[in-house]
Amino acid sequence: MDPVTLHTERLVLRPFTPHDAEAVRAACQDPEISRWTPVPSPYTAEDARAWVGTVVPGGWAGDTEYNFAVCLRDGGTLVGAMGLLRLASLRGPRRQAEFGYWTVREHRRRGHTAEAGREICRWAFEDLGVERLEWVADAGNHASRAVARRIGFVMEGTMRSHIVHRGTRRDAWLGSLLPSDLGLPQRTAYLPYEEKSAV
Repeated sequence: MDPVTLHTERLVLRPFTPHDAEAVRAACQDPEISRWTPVPSPYTAEDARAWVGTVVPGGWAGDTEYNFAVCLRDGGTLVGAMGLLRLASLRGPRRQAEFGYWTVREHRRRGHTAEAGREICRWAFEDLGVERLEWVADAGNHASRAVARRIGFVMEGTMRSHIVHRGTRRDAWLGSLLPSDLGLPQRTAYLPYEEKSAV
C-alpha cells in the first residue's frame, strides 16, 4: 500500500522520512520507551536511520505494518509514532490488526496520542475494512492503558506469558476496539455472547 497522510485538529499523521531519524533517536533515549516497547537499547543513530529508512517503508510496501509519524500541525514537531501491526489477518475473514504507539516524553499528558489514535482507528475501520483492533501492552503499563481507554478500547484481560521482552516472558494486557465502539458500522454480523442464568 502507498503510505497515506491523515489529519486531526492539532496533528498531522504522515509517513516517516529519513529527515525524522534524529528526532526518533532522541525520543528513544527515554528509558520509558525502551522499558515498554521492543526498541533496541541503547538506541543508536543507526537504529533510527534503519527504522525510518528501511523498516517503516518496507512495512507499507509489504502490507505488514503501517507506521505514522505523529507531528504537530503547527511547526511539524515529532510527537510520537503510531501504527497498525500484524496486518496479515486483514486478508482473511478475521480482518483484525494490532494497534501500537509511543509518545515523546515532552508531549505526554496533552491528549495528542489519544487524538491521533482515534483518527488511525477510524481510518482502519472505514478505509481498510478492519473489524477488530487489538491493543497489547506489558501488564503494568498504566499510561498506555489510559490512552487506549481514552480512545475507546475495552479491556479484556491479562494474557499470561504473552510477551517476550529482552529475553524474559511477561504477562500482557489486552484490549479491543470494534467499529461500533466509534459509532461505525460493522461489516460482518456480530453476535456477542450473553451469559444465561441457570433455571
